[in-house]
Amino acid sequence: MADTPHRYTAALAAEVEAHWQDEWDKLRVFDAPDLDERPKAFVMDMFPYPSGAGLHVGHPLGYIATDVYSRFLRMTGHNVLHTLGYDAFGLPAEQYAVETGIHPKVSTEANIETMRRQRRRLGLGQDDRRAVSTIDPGYYRWTQWIFLKIFGSWYDHEAGRARPIEELAEQYATGARRTPDGSAWAELTDAARAEVLNGHRLAYLATAPVNWCPGLGTVLADEEVTADGRSERGNLPVFRTELRQWMMRITAYADRLIDDLDLLDWPEPIKAQQRNWIGRSQGARVEFAIPGADERLAVFTTRPDTLPGVTFLALAPEHPLAARLAPASWPDGTPAAWTGGHATPAEAIEHSKNAAASRSDLERQAGGRAAGGAFTGAHALHPAGGRPLPVFVADYVLPTYGTGAVMGVPAHDERDERFAQALGLPVDTSPLSGDPWPLETRYKLRDWLFSRQRYWGEPFPVVYDADDVPHPLPESMLPVGLPDVDDYRPRTFDPHDRDSRPETPLTRSPEWVTVTLDLGRGPREYRRDVNTMPNWAGSCFYELRYIDPGNERMLVDPELERYWMGPGPGRPAGGVDLYVGGAEHAVLHLLYARFWHKVLHDLGHVSSREPFHKLVNQGMIQAYVYRDGRGFAVPAAEVEERDGTYVYNGEPVTRALGKMGKSLKNAVTPDEICDEYGADTLRLYEMSTGPLEAARPWETKAVVGSQRFLQRLWRVVVDEETGRTAVADVPADEPTLRLLARTTAGVRADLEGLRFNTAIAKLISLTNHVTRTAGPTPRVVAESLTLLVAPLAPHIAEELWHRLGHEGSLAYEPYPTADPDLVIEETVTCVVQVDGKLRGRLTVPSGIGGAELESLALGDPGVRAALGSRPVERVVVRAPGLVNIVPAR
Repeated sequence: MADTPHRYTAALAAEVEAHWQDEWDKLRVFDAPDLDERPKAFVMDMFPYPSGAGLHVGHPLGYIATDVYSRFLRMTGHNVLHTLGYDAFGLPAEQYAVETGIHPKVSTEANIETMRRQRRRLGLGQDDRRAVSTIDPGYYRWTQWIFLKIFGSWYDHEAGRARPIEELAEQYATGARRTPDGSAWAELTDAARAEVLNGHRLAYLATAPVNWCPGLGTVLADEEVTADGRSERGNLPVFRTELRQWMMRITAYADRLIDDLDLLDWPEPIKAQQRNWIGRSQGARVEFAIPGADERLAVFTTRPDTLPGVTFLALAPEHPLAARLAPASWPDGTPAAWTGGHATPAEAIEHSKNAAASRSDLERQAGGRAAGGAFTGAHALHPAGGRPLPVFVADYVLPTYGTGAVMGVPAHDERDERFAQALGLPVDTSPLSGDPWPLETRYKLRDWLFSRQRYWGEPFPVVYDADDVPHPLPESMLPVGLPDVDDYRPRTFDPHDRDSRPETPLTRSPEWVTVTLDLGRGPREYRRDVNTMPNWAGSCFYELRYIDPGNERMLVDPELERYWMGPGPGRPAGGVDLYVGGAEHAVLHLLYARFWHKVLHDLGHVSSREPFHKLVNQGMIQAYVYRDGRGFAVPAAEVEERDGTYVYNGEPVTRALGKMGKSLKNAVTPDEICDEYGADTLRLYEMSTGPLEAARPWETKAVVGSQRFLQRLWRVVVDEETGRTAVADVPADEPTLRLLARTTAGVRADLEGLRFNTAIAKLISLTNHVTRTAGPTPRVVAESLTLLVAPLAPHIAEELWHRLGHEGSLAYEPYPTADPDLVIEETVTCVVQVDGKLRGRLTVPSGIGGAELESLALGDPGVRAALGSRPVERVVVRAPGLVNIVPAR
């Protein structure tokens, strides 16, 4: 505006922000010294994947939150380690490269640079000396090193920890432990010894059922397969087949992974997901005799008391006993429903096996769907009384849980009941058994499939001899780098070709695959592994390299690890002080990282038992998705609102709240908002729209409210007409001092509790009060307000601090504290309603402002439960006694 040449505009914001970002870099403001005398704080974000599309405004929510918290901690006297790296290997990067024709190394490094630029523009105060990238050979050298440590270990259940495999071999050599077949260790060949040890190693080779996705040309982990048996990435069919693969024996740690959750400050829903995924349960082993067969059918059941009500037995279609039980033809009198229309039991079993192979474990066990299966043609005998029980194969029975067989009790189990109804089986309501049974413990958790048939991943640091025995490479040969190839595409197949098998890109580099090495027995020819590690590998330990990124001698210096992550008061297992990321990683990254960390702890490489002490899951920023009559998404920015309806190119479209993304044509980039309003405005808007953990809608038109707050804050210190400081060394009146004290106390408590939205509401109320007061701003008020807002809007705060006559950065200035005598204030009870119905009561200061009261009400647990996923249409505030929230219809 012509009459206010020094107004805080987007142009001025851009100038201020660029200047202070350069100053922070020049002064190395955010570099965290090691072994400092101040209390330490290790704050982390979950590893981002450097997407080719760059960031949209939903991505930085967690990054801004950890930055605000880290800045607050620095100002309260902490030595803060806060940095961010890049999780750059894996299927997403490889597929992007395949789509664009650009080598994944080139495209990924370009994506990293784009993300680094966007992060810097947001003013994220991170120690970039410590940043890592999983594709850096200096980093994945340590990924390979950890794999070798896991490969070189076994789990001693008596000692309750991992131990070097050499100790187990010594037990076999001395006779302290017998070999599986009783042979003397000295009499076994090298290959036979290797196979015995392979049965104990924490990283081992096994022929195991895997999730084969022909359309992607690779094997997937269970967690990468959707509930309807399709790939999470690409939505392609996934089939169960068997391959020889690298596995991680995570099941050895099942009890510790469950029990140590009690030591962690994590959200209860995440703990529950991990407990359910591990699935520890106690039950009994019941054996059923089979007429005419030497072997018995063993069942594991958590309800042995329901044994009297058993009317059938069910095997997983993959159970090896199923085919052996099947007679050549159907027994006389077999109901047609039991045969599935097949000519013989063998055909019915094979059909069930193929059908089960096309479904994920989740889909096979999902409630509400008809269970598939067929009669095996055999019967077993009930252990109490000997009555015959028909034996079926059923896809809801998993080969990996218990014994791969269940006893069908339709009167007491819903899945058994659905199966019985489908096949016309009886329901027996006999009284429950009171006989005691010896109990044993079983788990749902399966070992971690660790091989991927891709190019873009960490190579395995092992080679195979002529007998196919794996040999670990010495540390001096690390890292094993990827060959530079022209054709890095995995061979894909018809998505429905279940009989296809992986052909990995690395097989196209024979000069890399076949290598002559001296591993202690003279030069010999070996073969490298042509699989690569999964994209989860590099993120299993990155917190340790943040601590000591330049160390080329060891994974992490023990003294530095103890300083940053060691156990302490209130944190018995140690770990990162605060870890912020999405809840979608509950049973992927978080479980895998805990497993690797525990192995490293057992082997003496880290003092902490857990990697992450406190976990917070940030909510998702959602955006409206507009679809035309065909159901296709249309550009959200080009949709017009007309009398409560929405129109695109003159045609009506529907609107629904959903994810933000390029494919939905509703993505808004941080650059767009920074250009139009400034980075500090974006930071404030994202932090003000709701509690950190809650989902919230993105509304570009609402961003201006945060900009107006910053403009008022600017006027507290700067005269918009002259540009001079509008501050005087005069005392503040008592009402202002009291409000300042209450705001200071409240904002400090809010930032400590990660309640950024309510902190902003308090600062808005204080700023509004100050700007309404006539005359120049008292210096004590201006300086306090500037420091209070600094963690949230650091660029404008630095500029105002400089204009108030201070040198350097305010990043380490003491955060204001409140005079307790001025904080005391009368409180009232505020009634909070949703759609006119009482949902909560708040105890609030009688002088609370409307914005702060609205933020408190939206964060109330009762309100959040009542709203569910519905967006808020409007909020009616009658401070201090009433708030009514109206959800969208």
